[in-house]
Amino acid sequence: MLSVETHEATPWPDGLDWEARAAEAAAAALALTPWASLADAAPLVEIAVRLTDDGEVQALNRDFRGKDKPTNVLSFPQVQADLLATLSNSDAKETPGGEILLGDIVLARETCAREADEKGISIPDHATHLIVHGTLHLVGYDHIDDAGAGAMEALEVKALASLGIANPYADQD
Repeated sequence: MLSVETHEATPWPDGLDWEARAAEAAAAALALTPWASLADAAPLVEIAVRLTDDGEVQALNRDFRGKDKPTNVLSFPQVQADLLATLSNSDAKETPGGEILLGDIVLARETCAREADEKGISIPDHATHLIVHGTLHLVGYDHIDDAGAGAMEALEVKALASLGIANPYADQD
């Protein structure tokens, strides 16, 4: 079973159930991958989403990636990509109990708000995109090269469409 826990370290826009939004985004992304069965696995499969500010994200980006600047989203996978297949096999579905921490996703409020404003979209929709993006990173997707970027973007667009959110890359074509 997929569990997405959200922690608001810094206040984000009120009036939104961020826990539900993050859970929907993560589930939509995971459903499009070869590891979709993890959402229904007997072990608890957990993703932690931290909603924070640029300062914290900058420190994490500096400490873990050597880039001393804020970014919109960081992902910290806890399962090696080559081990994901062993988690999604039939034994994992049938083994009750236990927990699998898939990883952590961290979003920076100010960067997210600025990017949403630049794109003319809502902060919740942009944050949802970033959670989808972060979830795909947790299961081994990356955008280091053009092929990987194209595959990842296609999954993001499909996941967001399933949530009623427009293609975030449409204006880049």
